[in-house]
Amino acid sequence: MKTAPQDRPSARGLRVAVVRSRFNAEVVDGLLAGAREALREMGAADRDVTVADVPGAFELPLAARGAAGSGRFDAVVALGAVIRGETDHYEHVARAATDGLAAAARETGVPVGFGVLTVGREEQARARSGPGPDNKGAEAARAAVAMVHVLRGLEGARERAPARRLGRARKMKREARKRGVGR
Repeated sequence: MKTAPQDRPSARGLRVAVVRSRFNAEVVDGLLAGAREALREMGAADRDVTVADVPGAFELPLAARGAAGSGRFDAVVALGAVIRGETDHYEHVARAATDGLAAAARETGVPVGFGVLTVGREEQARARSGPGPDNKGAEAARAAVAMVHVLRGLEGARERAPARRLGRARKMKREARKRGVGR
């Protein structure tokens, strides 16, 4: 039986962006409810969680990249549902969302929790987005928060600047401009 880690790292004081697809809204609303509940359980204040809607799963990577690169957030949680249909459109959207969200995390250094369901049938999506321990939105939120702590631990004694200060990407751009690069 597959089970996700159930540890509850602290989200106290973290600012989290949740980007969610409005396509398959009923399923994604369940993922959002799970993510919000998990964030509260980990100590995140509602005021520190920002939710942004995008049209579909294909648009999630751009919104996640924007949130992660803004310098405002410690973590991003991406929520969506791609349900197989009669054409191969499913494969293209699922791959674009997966690859794009991974790239957003790598490019910015900000954790992106992957809460995008890629399932064959609507019943599978409902089972993974309903209340309870199998909610994939909750899993994605816990993973994003856990990665904040992993990265901070790997940075060693050097304290990472709070998300409200310049984000890593903006800071790098500013330093490059000072050196005369990119003018």
